[in-house]
Amino acid sequence: MSMVTLPGLKELIESISRERNLPRLAVQSAIREALLKGYERYRRAQNLERKQFDEDYFDNFEVELDIEEEGFRVLSTKTIVEKVSNTDHQISLDEVQLVAPEAQLGDSVVLDVTPDQGEFGRMAAMQTKQVLAQKLRDQQRQMVQEEFQDLEGTVLQARVLRFERQSVILAVSSGFGQPEVEAELPKREQLPNDNYRANATFKVYLKKVSQGQQRGPQLLVSRADAGLVVYLFANEVPEIEDEVVRIVAVAREANPPSRYVGPRTKIAVDTLDRDVDPVGACIGARGSRIQVVVNELRGEKIDVIRWSPDPATYIANALSPARVDEVRLMDPETRQTHVLVAEDQLSLAIGKEGQNVRLAARLTGWKIDIKDKAKYDYAGEDAKFVASRAKYQAEEEDDDADFEELESENQDEFAEELDDDTFDPEDEE
Repeated sequence: MSMVTLPGLKELIESISRERNLPRLAVQSAIREALLKGYERYRRAQNLERKQFDEDYFDNFEVELDIEEEGFRVLSTKTIVEKVSNTDHQISLDEVQLVAPEAQLGDSVVLDVTPDQGEFGRMAAMQTKQVLAQKLRDQQRQMVQEEFQDLEGTVLQARVLRFERQSVILAVSSGFGQPEVEAELPKREQLPNDNYRANATFKVYLKKVSQGQQRGPQLLVSRADAGLVVYLFANEVPEIEDEVVRIVAVAREANPPSRYVGPRTKIAVDTLDRDVDPVGACIGARGSRIQVVVNELRGEKIDVIRWSPDPATYIANALSPARVDEVRLMDPETRQTHVLVAEDQLSLAIGKEGQNVRLAARLTGWKIDIKDKAKYDYAGEDAKFVASRAKYQAEEEDDDADFEELESENQDEFAEELDDDTFDPEDEE
């Protein structure tokens, strides 16, 4: 059998395997596919019979690599026919029976169609090189996807590699001994207090493993996701890992709308063990546990509050560190509440540029209005809510009536159409 030699093939496979962290079999598969594309280019350029090659024309061709001899062969599977109409796909019975008398019509044979060494051509070689680069990238993407798919929603250790536009490109690994791959940390997922200098290390939350053939890193990581805070506490507080203490809710504002406001997180915790203080467990002796989390988040302010099944108590706790005098659940259905505080607690309850009350509302799921207790008009506020509620109910009733009227009209129209289409025996006669 003839063969096109590829000097250095064995060493090439080894080096690509090392540099791209790919198995040798994956590299060999990519080379075979690339060589087949190169052969297609060679045949299209040759095109001695002026054929139009369909997309699946070369499906019966394959490339066989010879690693030891450092070369390749092109093989074609052909069908035995009485009269040949396409020499690439068919071979005559008479020709085959010269070497295999037992051959019959409809059988398939594999033939060596390897071109001469010089005929393969420079253009075919260039095509092979281009396709090989693409196939190797595809192999890497597939391996990254398989390696990290199950790690979505977990935290990884990352190292800064370089900067692209406003994104930081990081090196991350799926585990001990595994090779590093690139991940993207976009601007919106960065923390304002982080210093992303070269080779700096961070913990990052793996937000998404992208699929498809897009360029660049497939891994999207975050420093701003609430999942990072949950992981850091779970890693630092044994009671959370042992499920004695549970994290009920997290509200995080890692990138505040104003540069005059710093990042802040509120985290609600609870326990079923009466002998355990969930807030104290998260804070630790003299703040030792929470300080580790704060340091990892570069000084982000964190409020750990006790969750409660009672909405009023939960809302009051969520507004910590402000002291709340009273929580009035004005409308449980629409989850609106008035929180009454002393005048000296107003600014603390609201927070700088409304951050404290905004996070408390997100944590609890209630719309919170902070009111000065000394100036609060109980009767007036109740009357406002009664009027507002009545108006809301009236609008809902109007909408329901309009819907019922429209539905009735549609039913009447349908009935009329049905009457028109009903079969009448007299009409048939």
